[in-house]
Amino acid sequence: MSTLSAKRDVHWFFKGARGITSLPAIILMSAFVGFCGFAVEAGIPFGQTVFMTGMIWALPAKVLLVGSIIAGASLPAAFLTVALSSIRLMPMVAALIPEIRTEKTPTWLLLLLSHFIAITAYVFTMERIRDVPREHRVAFFAGFGITVTSANILLVAVIYSTVSNLPAMLAGALFFLTPVYFLTSIWASTRDRAGHIAMVFGLALGPMFHQVAPEFDILYAGVVGGTLAFFADRVWKGRSSS
Repeated sequence: MSTLSAKRDVHWFFKGARGITSLPAIILMSAFVGFCGFAVEAGIPFGQTVFMTGMIWALPAKVLLVGSIIAGASLPAAFLTVALSSIRLMPMVAALIPEIRTEKTPTWLLLLLSHFIAITAYVFTMERIRDVPREHRVAFFAGFGITVTSANILLVAVIYSTVSNLPAMLAGALFFLTPVYFLTSIWASTRDRAGHIAMVFGLALGPMFHQVAPEFDILYAGVVGGTLAFFADRVWKGRSSS
């Protein structure tokens, strides 16, 4: 019985891995081409770019880290910026883990798999997980998450030395795909009104803070924009209830 279950786990693992050909995965990989060009232009070494691809949660956090490096931000400021950008993924972890776990799933495995939970993996899995038997959902998600992450690591490693030789228009389009993916993925992953208001405030305040404090512009725009959004949402809810 255990052998049969293991074979089925392998089957569902590869079924999840086939998600590499899905539209969300293809868009993500295209965005990683733009990110690689961004990293090359910023002077990030090959090893660090590849390491960053596999180890940092989600593409937007990578973009923020490279942006902080370009802006000359201090290490604590860059760390805080990346950490704050990744907090938005915690609700995804809290929502997805109960959908894939069983009573026998070890905690260490769930902690390991949580590394792969970002907007692409979250949306792909939540759309399909109902059709996967519960005892094989971990294998299904692992197949998709590990495959997509490995593919992006390999993609960045292969194109790092050639991405700067791409035609200017193609390189520009792929590079532009990165901030577009950044904005749309955050907007799509935000489920409440306050998050959307915070994005609008942040986009409006970013250029202003870049002129005032270029080393901390992203951090200040996020903190101030998020605070204003919180109070704006409170006022909005108060008026709706009265």
